Amino acid sequence: MLDTNVVLSALVFGGGVAGVLRQAWQQGVFTPLVSTDTVRELLRVLAYPRFRLNESDQESLLADYLPHAEVVRVPQPPPLVPDCRDPADLPFLQLAMAGRARWLVSGDGDLLSLADAFRSRPACRIVTLAAFARDMRLSAH
Repeated sequence: MLDTNVVLSALVFGGGVAGVLRQAWQQGVFTPLVSTDTVRELLRVLAYPRFRLNESDQESLLADYLPHAEVVRVPQPPPLVPDCRDPADLPFLQLAMAGRARWLVSGDGDLLSLADAFRSRPACRIVTLAAFARDMRLSAH
């Protein structure tokens, strides 16, 4: 699964490894996981004024992502996850657990700091975009 900053990099900026990542999910190389909370976060961030995306632009970007994603219902109560410094990151950890993600790809320092604690969870690794690209043998060439 991909956190918001990784999805945003692929959708809005699209160059380098992030652009290759976008092509990979569109070609079915992997399937991103989403939940109600993570999509809500993506919608909120896409509307930031600094990106200067009108509603049509936002819808187009979402159309390049959401149809390729698998929706996971996070149960209530949500799965137990390691303590996280930023409560806003909890939905991503909970989605990774509920969806049995193999990777949680992030550029967020708070999430990346949990890599060792999360490694004991069933087969889920918290990694950077660069590490994920290496593991998946994605190449910008």
